[in-house]
Amino acid sequence: MIEGECAVPSPGELAEEVAAVLNGRHDPGVASFERVLNAVVSHSHRDRETLAAALGPVQRELAVAPHPRVRQLAGIVGAAGGPVQASERWESAGAGWLELCQHVALDYVTGARVVEMGARLRAGDHIPFLLSVPSRASGAVEPHHLVARLAAYAGLGIRPGPADLGQALLRCGGGPADPDVVSAAEKLELEEAPRVADWLRQGGLPHPGWQREREAGAPQPHSRRRGARIGRRILVGHEAIEGRGAFPRRFWSVFRVFEPHIGCAHASLPDGRDAHTVAAVPWHPEIAAARLLTGVASAADQNGRGAPAFLTALAAADGPAGPAVHLALAYGLASVPDEDRGAAVRALAQLGARGRLDGAMLGRDLAELVRLGTLKVPLLTESLRAAAALPGAAPALWPVLATALPGLLASTRPQAHAALLAVAADTARGAGAGGATPEITALAQRPGSSQLLGQARRLRDQLATHTTPATHATPAAHPHAAKVE
Repeated sequence: MIEGECAVPSPGELAEEVAAVLNGRHDPGVASFERVLNAVVSHSHRDRETLAAALGPVQRELAVAPHPRVRQLAGIVGAAGGPVQASERWESAGAGWLELCQHVALDYVTGARVVEMGARLRAGDHIPFLLSVPSRASGAVEPHHLVARLAAYAGLGIRPGPADLGQALLRCGGGPADPDVVSAAEKLELEEAPRVADWLRQGGLPHPGWQREREAGAPQPHSRRRGARIGRRILVGHEAIEGRGAFPRRFWSVFRVFEPHIGCAHASLPDGRDAHTVAAVPWHPEIAAARLLTGVASAADQNGRGAPAFLTALAAADGPAGPAVHLALAYGLASVPDEDRGAAVRALAQLGARGRLDGAMLGRDLAELVRLGTLKVPLLTESLRAAAALPGAAPALWPVLATALPGLLASTRPQAHAALLAVAADTARGAGAGGATPEITALAQRPGSSQLLGQARRLRDQLATHTTPATHATPAAHPHAAKVE
C-alpha cells in the first residue's frame, strides 16, 4: 500500500533508523521523518510486542532530542514502546489547544497529526498505515493513493483519524482529480466519503487572493536584536480560505485571513522554517512562504537564523510560486548565512528549470529591497554570480537582472554596482539577450574609464549584438490566484 521512499522497513531496520535519527538530533528530512512515523504505526498494527522489543534499545536516547521533528519522533516511539492505556480516548487528543500565533499555522497542522498518532498508539487503537504518507518527495499525496488507503481502512472497519485525514487532504491538489478517482471516493463505505469526494472534485485547498505590503513606517537602522522593528521589509498576506469547518480546530489557522504585520506571541522569531512546513501544503508554497517570511527576512537584515531547507523546499513544491515565494528567494539571495545564499541560488535555478520563476517579479523585488536598504548589494551580487555560473541558468536569470538593474541604477549609488554589471554582461551573453536598456546606455556613454563604466559598456555592446530581446517563459498566472497589489 505504501511504496517508494516511505515503504515500511523491517523492525530491525526501523530500530536502526530511529537510533540514527535520535542520536543525530538534527532534522531527519521529510522522507525519513514520514517513513519512521508510518513504520511505527504499521508495525504497531502488525505486532506491537515485536515492535516494542526492537525499539527497546533506543529508548534511552529519547531524552536527548533538541530538534522539534526529532522530539516528535521520540514521542511517537515512546508511545509505541510503552504500555497500552485502554482508558485513554484518542479522539479528544489536543482538545485543550489554543491558537497563539498565525505565523506557525502549519506547525499546528503537523503537530495535530503527531498528537493524534501518539494518542492512538497509547490507547492501543491500531491502524495499518497513515493516510497522509507522501506519494512524492514534495509531500504531495496522489488522490488515487488516498482513496485506496481509505478503502483499506473501510475494509478493516477502522476510523480515519481527523488530523491524519486532514493532513492527507491538504496534501492532495493540483486541480480536480480524475473522475474515476472521485467516483471511487464516493463509493467508500465511510462517513467521510462525501467530504473526500467533494474535496478531490474541487482540486484540493482553494488558492486565496494575495496582498503584497511594505512594512509601515520609515526604515530604521539595521539591528541584530531579535524582534526589532525594521521598517524595511515587504511581506505578503492572504484572504480567508473557505472550508475550514470540515477540519479539526488546529487546522483552522491556515484558513483564516493572514495579515502579514499581525502581532506575534513568540518571544523570538517563529521556528518551523523547514521542508516539513512546505510538505504540509505542497500545492501551496505561497501559504508557507507568506507566514514565515518575517523569519526568512531576518537572515538578511538582522543576521537571524537561516532556513536553507525551507528555501529549497519552496522551489521543489508542486504548487505555483507567487509573490511570497519570490520574496523569500529575494531575501535568501542576500542573506548573511552562507548556507542560505547557497540554498537560494539552488532554488532560483530549480524554479527557472521548471519554468516557475517569474524573472520580472524577482527583479522588481530585488531592486525595491536594495533601495529600502534591506538587502546588501555585495551579498546579492555574490549570489547572482554563483547562479550565473550554473550550466543553463542564464536564460532564466537574465530577466531578473534586466528588470532589477534599471531600478538599482536609478535609485542607488551606481558605483556600487560594477560587479553586478559584470554578472549581467556575462548572463546576457549566455542568454543571447539583446535590445537596448536606456539606463545602461546612458551610463555607458558617460566619460571615464572606471570599472563601472567599463562593465556598463560591455553590457551595452553585448545587448547590441542581438536585435531581438531574449525572452524566458514566465509562468502563467494560476487560475485561482488573485491580482497582487
